[in-house]
Amino acid sequence: MAAAASTESRNQIPPYMKAVSGSLGGVVEACCLQPIDVIKTRLQLDRVGAYKGISHCGSTVVRTEGVRALWKGLTPFATHLTLKYTLRMGSNAMFQTAFKDSETGKVSNRGRLLSGFGAGVLEALAIVTPFEVVKIRLQQQKGLSPELFKYKGPIHCARTIVREESILGLWSGAAPTVMRNGTNQAVMFTAKNAFDVLLWNKHEGDGKVLQPWQSMISGFLAGTAGPFCTGPFDVVKTRLMAQSRDSEGGIKYKGMVHAIRTIYAEEGLVALWRGLLPRLMRIPPGQAIMWAVADQVTGLYEMRYLQNAPL
Repeated sequence: MAAAASTESRNQIPPYMKAVSGSLGGVVEACCLQPIDVIKTRLQLDRVGAYKGISHCGSTVVRTEGVRALWKGLTPFATHLTLKYTLRMGSNAMFQTAFKDSETGKVSNRGRLLSGFGAGVLEALAIVTPFEVVKIRLQQQKGLSPELFKYKGPIHCARTIVREESILGLWSGAAPTVMRNGTNQAVMFTAKNAFDVLLWNKHEGDGKVLQPWQSMISGFLAGTAGPFCTGPFDVVKTRLMAQSRDSEGGIKYKGMVHAIRTIYAEEGLVALWRGLLPRLMRIPPGQAIMWAVADQVTGLYEMRYLQNAPL
């Protein structure tokens, strides 16, 4: 048993390689899918029905604000995705090392779920929340005249939030973000591993490199469950992050539970899943792109180092 565990341990990809693979995947994903994220945010912030759907929202933004408006917030989005995936992939690998069986060296599905949830919580608090607050504040600004915008750019936006709302303003919506990301990553990492094994008979450390299209299929399927489960958390997160204090210092939503109750009372149950379709248009394809890149990086590492390592 000890020998088997030692061999399994040697065939594990180190956390730093997982972190590198995630960062590269994040850059590619951000550049490809930013327009969908802008549309999702606009739909979630639309309380009066100004947008009739995804196509109408996108065409309206292009017509009234120009094509470049679909990439509003790209700098914080790309930066936050890169850092997020670096932390997510690296911390998940570290958690899996802690949860693996001491005798067999393998990680159970329960261990994968806990590792994914832990990675999601960590990324939500350390990276996702402050970056998404800035991104959403920039995305909600409408118009063609930048000089009329309250926020002139990512750094100016962050400084304004800190000045007007204190440093805690950058962590508005932290609770629903933690719940959303923790649940998403718990499901995603477990599902990705399951699909790799089920569809392609791919086990970590076996030296087999998936083709990019195989990684994309596994990543796409793994990314579909989260949006359905976490829709309300995502809507509430967006509303909490987007709101700023009025002239009297008051805010509409007092917290996650209050926001859910208020949205349900004022707009109905369906409003808690607003933006679900663009999330499904963004997250599964995003996971497909990210895993296609990440699996190539880790696959090359497996071929070069793990399979040639002395046993």
